[in-house]
Amino acid sequence: MLRLLAAILLSAIMTAAHADNAPPTVGFSIIKTGSLRVREALVFAGGDFGKEVETIFSAVLVKHGDDTFLFDTGLGSDIASQYRQDMPLWNRPFFRYEDPVTPAREQLDKAGIAPVRRIFLSHSHWDHASGIGDFPEAQVWVPEQEMAVIRRPASALGGAWPTQVGAKEIEWKTLQFTPMPYEGFSHSADLFNDGKVVLVPMFGHTPGSIGMFVTVDSGKRYFFVGDVVWNAGAVKDGRAKFWPARVQVDRDPEQTLRTVEQVRTLVERKPEIVVVPAHDGGVQHALGYFPAWVR
Repeated sequence: MLRLLAAILLSAIMTAAHADNAPPTVGFSIIKTGSLRVREALVFAGGDFGKEVETIFSAVLVKHGDDTFLFDTGLGSDIASQYRQDMPLWNRPFFRYEDPVTPAREQLDKAGIAPVRRIFLSHSHWDHASGIGDFPEAQVWVPEQEMAVIRRPASALGGAWPTQVGAKEIEWKTLQFTPMPYEGFSHSADLFNDGKVVLVPMFGHTPGSIGMFVTVDSGKRYFFVGDVVWNAGAVKDGRAKFWPARVQVDRDPEQTLRTVEQVRTLVERKPEIVVVPAHDGGVQHALGYFPAWVR
């Protein structure tokens, strides 16, 4: 009898574990490709020099029904070569990554997930576009404003790198927004026409930066804001990036700060929405990493 009860209990535990690991109908998984520890004061104005925070280089795998796509790619398999060729020497002490790097494609292949067919870039900077070449079968979607940057790549910090976006084989697609207001943003793109995954323009950091709202199976809502801020702590008081970084990476610092204010206003109005900056280790660690799903 005891053996039977133990077997039933074990079966229930395994079933629950399987259900927890099963892909959701609508959900996402953060793919951590690399990380770096830095002082908080170097992340946003007014941050604590005595506090160390983790910067994450990530991609986000989004699942909607039978469709999956990536929001950003994180650090790719060729990042060492890309960094060596295109990162200016004088920026390397301040903008860097640390080994080990585990590219998103490598993690997806090991998990047996079929290659994604679409990638949406929050913007085309080096630590977001590095893995494009690892997904030769994917279309890469950006607004026309970002294509203007991509068509003129340059070996510099604040633009798109030739080693990442210069290949003729990349199938670029133009993301179109409609004048449909969404959560304080004047335009939006509802990818599946059901309100579950909605993209919005968040221009300023780059000419065509975008954000992504995802409503998962539980009804919980998440807002991926790219590099509008590097840490969610900057949203509460509408903080800009640390000024030496801001002048190098924000194409339009004033517009970027206005976008930060939009995010701050939204969070004040709807605090249940979880803001997920592209590099915030605290927020991302709490959500968990691939292969775990947020559902």
